[in-house]
Amino acid sequence: MNFKSEGDGEMNQSAGISHIAIIMDGNGRWAERRGLSRTDGHLEGVSAVVRIVKRASERNVKFLTLYTFSAENWKRPQKEVEFILQLPKKFLFQYLPELMRNNVKINILGDLQQLPYSTREALKHAVKKTAKNDGLQLNFALNYGGRQEILKAFETMKEEGIAFTEESVERYLYTNQMPEPDLLIRTGGEKRLSNFLLWQMAYTEFYFSDVLWPDFSNEEFDKALNEFNVRHRRFGGL
Repeated sequence: MNFKSEGDGEMNQSAGISHIAIIMDGNGRWAERRGLSRTDGHLEGVSAVVRIVKRASERNVKFLTLYTFSAENWKRPQKEVEFILQLPKKFLFQYLPELMRNNVKINILGDLQQLPYSTREALKHAVKKTAKNDGLQLNFALNYGGRQEILKAFETMKEEGIAFTEESVERYLYTNQMPEPDLLIRTGGEKRLSNFLLWQMAYTEFYFSDVLWPDFSNEEFDKALNEFNVRHRRFGGL
């Protein structure tokens, strides 16, 4: 994973895009169409993560949030869940040194308490190790649910006697130190939010791709950014 890009022309600029969120859908279908196991699809999905993290850095994106494991994904077969929850540890073991060299900061959104101990420790180590980096912030949404995040914020605010305003609620969300997503990309052909960043995406632009996540290339990523750049964002105004 080499984050250095050649040249500094327009291809490396992403005007107006600070934060991109991605629902990485299609790993299982990718594998099934090739006669492979769903775990093979998830492994190939990791390669797509590496590719898109690099491209986002090249395009000067400041925040990249990846929907890695939802609070609803526990409903999947146990063996598949166990495999998915080991992938962050394997990813960080292989790529953390390169992420460090390229000034990437790791952050986690979600309730980590239910995750396997070894995965939690690997994530905590990565967050601590990269805490002082100030390049691309890579957010992994793990055991994350948008409704659960909002309810947790409300419960904590009630306990602390905090008045409910938009500004105060935002301070109690996992994303309190970052801007709201400018662009949501969902791969795999589905067109729904799936309980992802519900509060934060009130004015986010949506881009849906039929490409399955393991096949999501730099060209497909650039296509989404180019589409964003020709949209006119009004935020309720004219």
